[in-house]
Amino acid sequence: MFISHSFNISIKIQYRHICTILSCLLIITACTSQTGPVVTVKSIDSGLSDAIAPEYKKKIDEIKRSSTQTKDSHLDEVIESTHNMNVADYLKLNPETMNRDKVDYKIGGYDVLSITIYEEADLSRDHVRVAADGYISFPLVGRIKVENMTTSEIEQRISQKLMEGQFLFDAHVSVMVEEYRSKQYLVLGSVKAPGKYYLREQERFLDAISRSKGIDFEQGGKQAMIVRTEYPNSEYERKIVIRIDLDALLNGSDQMSNIPLQDNDVLYFPKPEFFYIIGQVKTPGSYPYVQKK
Repeated sequence: MFISHSFNISIKIQYRHICTILSCLLIITACTSQTGPVVTVKSIDSGLSDAIAPEYKKKIDEIKRSSTQTKDSHLDEVIESTHNMNVADYLKLNPETMNRDKVDYKIGGYDVLSITIYEEADLSRDHVRVAADGYISFPLVGRIKVENMTTSEIEQRISQKLMEGQFLFDAHVSVMVEEYRSKQYLVLGSVKAPGKYYLREQERFLDAISRSKGIDFEQGGKQAMIVRTEYPNSEYERKIVIRIDLDALLNGSDQMSNIPLQDNDVLYFPKPEFFYIIGQVKTPGSYPYVQKK
């Protein structure tokens, strides 16, 4: 009686195992009997004609064209072919960089000056534009070369010229920059107002972000770089790329990356790579691949 009861239990256990196996086989058969996969991930750079239905090809071409237009292929080539370094390595090679904003601004062509002569108000002039060759014209003293001079040096030069011409002795002169127009930088990529900006006195990386209306974090904003020209207008002229971790800079953990800007800097905020969704979905199209915390 005991043997028979054990035998029945064994049969029931085997029967359950068989049912489980049959159920799994039915599920697998049902899945493999579909006409095709539910979701297909396919690179659109290869196998396009065979992998994607004709009705989607036109849409993909439109998406690819629109995304290609947003990239600066020439700039990408320059960055890839140029020596790249992080901020720490750059500052090791150029330790004077962080003190550059403590040096007075050097006047250049197209800057606009305001010049005040305290002893003779009639000699004072506003909106004095520096010519392309670096000269200004001023009453009584004529043309004066001011290019690559600070405002303090220009004040001394005008006072000296007035004394040499015996017009005024020990004249008190004040020179201020009304408009900065001689130096510039570019801001490109995922910022809200990309474009050209004139370089102001003591301007740094975060100032440029502010002037370009901030970063468009929906379009990237995790990394940035400065394409800088070293030794300009010389036989040693070259470009370098300084890479900046925006996350660390903006959260305050890496203020060292807020470096002073230089003439002809290109600030680039790369947009992310895109992935594409097509087919029977509510909102097909291209979407940025953005890394988030």
